[in-house]
Amino acid sequence: MMLHEIANTYFLYHFMHFSYDKNLNVCYYYIKEGEMELRSLRYFLAVAQEENITKAADLLHVSQPALSRQMSILEDELGVTLFERKSHRIKLTQDGLLLQRSAMEMVELADKTQAQFAKKENSVSGTISIGCGELLSVSPLAAAMTDFRRKYPQIMFDVYSGNADSIKHRLNNGLLDFGLLVEPVDISDYDFIRLNIREKWGIYTRFDSPLGRKRSIQPWNLAHTTLLLSKREAVQNEVINWLGPYAKTVDVAGIFNLNYNGMAAVRQGLGIAVSIQLECRYDKVKFIPLDPPVTHSSAVVWKKNQPHSKTIQTFLDYLQNRLKPTRRHP
Repeated sequence: MMLHEIANTYFLYHFMHFSYDKNLNVCYYYIKEGEMELRSLRYFLAVAQEENITKAADLLHVSQPALSRQMSILEDELGVTLFERKSHRIKLTQDGLLLQRSAMEMVELADKTQAQFAKKENSVSGTISIGCGELLSVSPLAAAMTDFRRKYPQIMFDVYSGNADSIKHRLNNGLLDFGLLVEPVDISDYDFIRLNIREKWGIYTRFDSPLGRKRSIQPWNLAHTTLLLSKREAVQNEVINWLGPYAKTVDVAGIFNLNYNGMAAVRQGLGIAVSIQLECRYDKVKFIPLDPPVTHSSAVVWKKNQPHSKTIQTFLDYLQNRLKPTRRHP
């Protein structure tokens, strides 16, 4: 087998060589004859999940000595210690945690690729993977998914929830077929369908808070308040710019990547969340829009110059007709 370098996380067909730069926290992967098997990664993930060799061996239907030996071989091949071994529990080292994060993506991509090739050549069937943020524009996408599956009932949608950064990461590594992203985000590396819905920004606060009776929120209303912000740095910068001179007066109590967790913190009084407006309602919490208003567009994106299976191409063609794009290329 020829040697191939795989940037970030890509499908391992047979064997993998793993290394990383501790200073840059960057992983490198190589396909290389005679080195680590994909099966070893599955074994490693089972041990990491169970935190016990015996339980992992039972789960994998292998003997405990065989699994222990396999993990020792894995550590020797990588040249690192993956586990801290205690009497009744195994804990991952820092190197083990790094491998776990990457191995989960590699195994997922391997399974996804295998499933794509297992489908009948001319059938529209199998799994379509879509990454979505918590957005109002999920509704038209969900409607399109529903109608598409009525026509092709052998389709299953695998929906991943996350922020724009995590969705782009999974798109770039082949773990997602499509992503639904909202500004501020760079989509120059993707083809896209821009949706007509504008996502409106505001705050989520308790009904009984001092701001709860306001119809809109101006920058000075948030002076000397405690805020909860999106985990994305681009969004944090947007909030800072909107606040202007009042940005220096706020106290940031926490950051979040999914709104539901942020709303739970608001309900308990941890702070005021700055977020886009959602269709769902939260008990004891209300949305108040920003003034001057901040609205952003969203887009369904997919990787440029990417060959597609019949299933993915059929769904893409359907989306382009259904969602009536205003613009498809940057």
